[in-house]
Parts: sequence; C-alpha cells; structure tokens
Amino acid sequence: MTRERSTLEVGRIVKAHGLRGQVLVDLWSDRRERLAVGSTLDTAKGPVTVVASAAHQERFLVTFDVIDSRESADRWRGVVLSAAPIDDESVIWIDQLFGAEVFDAQGVRRGVVVDVEANPASDLMVLDGGALVPLTFVVSLDANVRVDVSTPPGLFE
Repeated sequence: MTRERSTLEVGRIVKAHGLRGQVLVDLWSDRRERLAVGSTLDTAKGPVTVVASAAHQERFLVTFDVIDSRESADRWRGVVLSAAPIDDESVIWIDQLFGAEVFDAQGVRRGVVVDVEANPASDLMVLDGGALVPLTFVVSLDANVRVDVSTPPGLFE
C-alpha cells in the first residue's frame, strides 16, 4: 500500500550572504539534490528556484531566482524550504514510521512508533513502551502500518 505524502521541510534560509542576494541555507535533508541548479522549492512566500549553490562549511550558499539583493535576502531570513518527497523505494522516510506497529522476527508485537531520534550510527525508532530500535534492523515496512525488524537477542529486554 502506498500512501501519498505531502511536502517535506528540507531546509531553512539562515541569513543573507554578500551583496548580490546569496543566502546561507541549512539543508535538513541528506539529499543534496534538493539544492541542485534548477530545483524548485516551496516556501510560505511562494516557490523559489535554485540558480546556483555550493557547499559552505556545514551549510550551503545558494542563489535563488527571486532573491537578487542583500535587502531582499534579509527579508528571506528564517524562511523554511519544502519539497515533494523523492520517490526512492530503497529509503525509509521518517514520516512512514509514525503510528506503525513494530514486530520482531518471531512475530511478537513490540510496540508502536511514536518518535524517531537522530543518532550518528543509525536513527532510532522510539516505541510507545520506551524501547529504542535502530533503523538498521528494519527488514520490511508497510508505511504507517507495520514495521518488521530483525534485532539481536536482548534488545527488548
């Protein structure tokens, strides 16, 4: 079963950079193609199209088609950037996990996903009973319905 998802927040304009309308962007997605030249992103102020972008320390310097001066860039400070989900069957999207029941390899129901915590090794599903399950253990997913996991012994004890 495929559930259509709405747009996802993928980043935020942090501040103006320079005099010609460049902005510094925090990209919240690991999909750098979100800021590829020609990409269009949605904002509360209307759509913006990427004219140029380059990695800059932990962020990106971006030129958008509708921002052409320092003054204009200052007015875009704090604006959230959104985009449609990327269709990639090999990726688990976090919004697909919420509300799903988690079952172990023996078919035992272990709880419902209520949150996802960022973790350097692997993001963690937080279950309603408090258990934390790394996403690396997911073997199958029916979006927002069921997650099957293969975990090492003792994870749920």
